Formats: sequence, C-alpha cells, structure tokens
Amino acid sequence: METTALFGQIAAVLTAICWSFGSMLFTAAGRRIGSIAVNQIRLWFALGLLLIIHFLVFGIPFPLHAGNSAFFWLGLSGFVGYVLGDAMLFESFVLIGPRLAMLLMTLVPIFSSILGYFFLGESLNGIEILTVIATVGAIGWVVAEPKPQNGEVHPHYALGVLMGIGGAMGQALGLLFAKNGLAGGLSPISANLIRVSVAAVILGLISVFRGRFLSYFKGLKERSVLIQLLGASFLGPVLGVVLSLAAIAYTRIGIASTLMSLSPLFLIPLSRLFFKERISVRAIAGTVVAFAASALLFFY
Repeated sequence: METTALFGQIAAVLTAICWSFGSMLFTAAGRRIGSIAVNQIRLWFALGLLLIIHFLVFGIPFPLHAGNSAFFWLGLSGFVGYVLGDAMLFESFVLIGPRLAMLLMTLVPIFSSILGYFFLGESLNGIEILTVIATVGAIGWVVAEPKPQNGEVHPHYALGVLMGIGGAMGQALGLLFAKNGLAGGLSPISANLIRVSVAAVILGLISVFRGRFLSYFKGLKERSVLIQLLGASFLGPVLGVVLSLAAIAYTRIGIASTLMSLSPLFLIPLSRLFFKERISVRAIAGTVVAFAASALLFFY
C-alpha cells in the first residue's frame, strides 16, 4: 500500500472518531437550544477557528489564491454539505439520537456509488448491488425495531429517520463536489475554510432575512451549551472535516467514505455511557452488518 493511501485511510478513521464525539456534543446542545441554532452557531465558531489555524499554518488568513474552479466546487460542497445536509442531520440527532442518526450515515458510500453510476458512468456489478441491498436492509432492520431502546417512541421518529437519510445524501454530494475542488492540490485546511465560509454566509443571510440571527446565539448564555458547541465545532467542522478532506485527497473516495462511516460502531458504547441508552442485540448486529456490507463494497 502506498504511504499516501495509508495516510488517507488513517485520516478517514480519525474522522469517524471525531464525528462520533462531536455528534454526542451536538445532540446534547441541540436538545437544549434546537438544531437550527446549533447548525448556525457551530459554523461561525468553526469559521473563527479555521481562520486562526489557516493564518498560523500558511501565514495568510484566507486562500484567495485557490482559483475560480476550486471556489465554485468547494462553495457548492459547503452549501450542500453544511447548509442542507447537516441541517437535516442535526435535526435527526435531536429526534432519534446520535447513534441511529450516524447509523443512517452508513448510507454515504452507498449513495456515493449510486451517484457515481448515474453521473460519472461508473458501473455496479452483481456483488456491489448485493452489498447495497444488504446495507440498506440492515439499516432498515435496526430503525424498524418495534420498541426503541429508551422505551419511548418519539412522535417524530419517522421524520428523524428521513432527516438522517437526507443528511447522508447531503454528505455524499458534498464529498463528490469537494473532490473536484481539491483536484488542483489545494490544502484540505484551505478547502474546508472555503466550504465553511460559504455555508456560514449563506446561513447568516437566511437568518438575517428571517430576523432570527441574534436570537440563535441566546443559548450561549448557558455555559454548558457554550462548552458543548465549542468542543463539537472543533471536532466536527474543523478537525473532523479537515481530516475527511485529507482522506478523500489521498485515497479513493469510496474507501474514505466507508472508513468514515465507522462512527455508528464507536457510538454504541458512547451512547450507552453518556445517554444511558439501552442498546439491543438487534441494534448491535444490524449496525455491524450495515458497516460490513458497506465496507465490502470497496474491499471485496
């Protein structure tokens, strides 16, 4: 295995770890102040952190040298991934919890393969089609469990599942667009700064137009929420996404997205530890099967 490919795969696993802990913090904050406020605040936190990091690493605050093509693809990636995809994912965190929401993110490599088939002319053979069916079936088996592990059925459980699926599609599209933006050899840190900047400005303009911009930040008066969002912003859209961009830059996007979908496995013990969630054997088995089938898509 080439050193660069190995580096990309290590970055992908570290991404999954960052997103696992970040999703726990985002969920805790989202249940206090709402998913819309969380999505807005964490982008501005992330933008500030990334500007500082970019200046310390490259000596300039913003990568104006990136070029029009990179700005277009990375800006589009930021809009689809952060504004649309993450908005749905965060709502899914609140409605069904981080473990099930991140399990639905196992669909990212599946969606990536399907998008590649329709838009890039990439073919799917018989084994690949079977792995897609197995992954979707395993996820469906878990989310359709008769009685959720906390003993209560959330009134918007189905909506939470749909939001999670939408979040997975948003990330798959975002990764594909980001891959084009990184084609010129742009640093993952610079690329992420562009993505976050575009997303933060778009969300900011929307909230200003709705007259809600300042109200979203009122929740930061609670110290626990402030700490949760600072930690989650660093682990998610800063460190986690920089690592994810490094992963797709140095290894195949399918392998990278598969390894990044390890989060549901990490979240099984984390959900039990932090949210005291009762996790059934069915949920564990379905999660393992979903990941194994997804991984088989690229490693058989």
